Amino acid sequence: MARFLVATHPITGHVLPGIPIVTELVRRGHDVRWYVGAKFRHHAEQAGAVFEPYVEAQDYDDSDYDAAFPGRRSLRGLRQLTYDFQKVFVEQVTGQHRDISAILERFPADVTLGDTAMIGPFTVNETGGPPNAVYNITCLGLPGRGLAPFGLGLLPDDTRKGLVRNRILAYSAANIVFGRVSHALERQCRVVGVEPRKFTGPAVSDYLYLQPSVPSFEYRRPDLPPQVHYVGALLPPPPEHPELPEWWPEVESSTRPVVLVTQGTVATGVRDLVAPTLLGLADEDVLVVAAGVPDLAALGIPRVPGNARTAAYLPFSSVMEHVSVYVTNGGYGGLQYALAAGVPIVAAGTTEDKAEVGNRVAYSGVGRNLRTATPTPEHVRGAVRALLDDPSYRTAAGRVALDLAGHDAAAESADLLERLAATGRPVYA
Repeated sequence: MARFLVATHPITGHVLPGIPIVTELVRRGHDVRWYVGAKFRHHAEQAGAVFEPYVEAQDYDDSDYDAAFPGRRSLRGLRQLTYDFQKVFVEQVTGQHRDISAILERFPADVTLGDTAMIGPFTVNETGGPPNAVYNITCLGLPGRGLAPFGLGLLPDDTRKGLVRNRILAYSAANIVFGRVSHALERQCRVVGVEPRKFTGPAVSDYLYLQPSVPSFEYRRPDLPPQVHYVGALLPPPPEHPELPEWWPEVESSTRPVVLVTQGTVATGVRDLVAPTLLGLADEDVLVVAAGVPDLAALGIPRVPGNARTAAYLPFSSVMEHVSVYVTNGGYGGLQYALAAGVPIVAAGTTEDKAEVGNRVAYSGVGRNLRTATPTPEHVRGAVRALLDDPSYRTAAGRVALDLAGHDAAAESADLLERLAATGRPVYA
């Protein structure tokens, strides 16, 4: 039996992918503790782990970032992304480091496992702690030939011109665009006693990196580090008794294509994407299902079209098998459900990692990237119509689904983590 300490930011999209891994490790008899925000204590304990609370690190409710980080409210686009990198992630390092170190004094874990935004496990390892593994919570954003720095939303370019572009952008990102973030990270490193480093994007464990996707969805990677393993979709277990709205039978029996639209869990303004989708498809022969709409008044439209249904919440594990097109702002959790079901995707998001996710939707051929967080109704209608009319998108989505079906993400992740715990050495492909 091995001991694992899981460390996760108190963010829904960072916690949920960890649930199947933790559940599988516990099922195999390992001792697992989960360091996470109080909001997710139930998730940790339901998966079988012992809950370890935040003490010095800032705990907050991810349903209202603006309340937790007041300076965020007035920012948009790259400025908001920079702020999030600094305040939500980097400036938590000292608190994370001290909390994790204190836990390890009474629970000497063989391995720490963190989401890719958790820097604390890295600094703890560098000061004598156990080897640290990482599970990613989005598309693969590691540096590689022809790739611009993650977060800028640029497609690969490995021409001579592109390689020069990427070198310039890499320097600019670390020293200018995200210069303030780099300075904050250097300060945090000095406080906890590790070598200062600049902010260069997602942290890369030297020991083990679990990527919840498949190569057919990602950019071509001839120089992938050997400790990176594609494990398939990390989806939390479906609810035993899913709560479905009274109109649900319409979805199950629909002879029209079902279009699912959702705004996501972070950028939640339903006027940005849900409203234009409802308006754009109002006269189309489709059934539109809008998830994440607790308040119809928030849509800002005179009425909900007759071919649309709304719900505050829908379990994607139940809904996706009936969907013909998924319209999303690029949240990776919902996207994985769509990919696993072979559903073509319309992506419309620019905050957080969403520009990068949208690029991969287009790059892999599984859908269209609208390259805006606020598309017009006509823009959405044209993209949905294209996905319904052109079978190549469903073919590409089906190919990715088949690749994902070839993986058991929880079991493969647990196998790799057991190898790391047994050897303490990097786990190479």
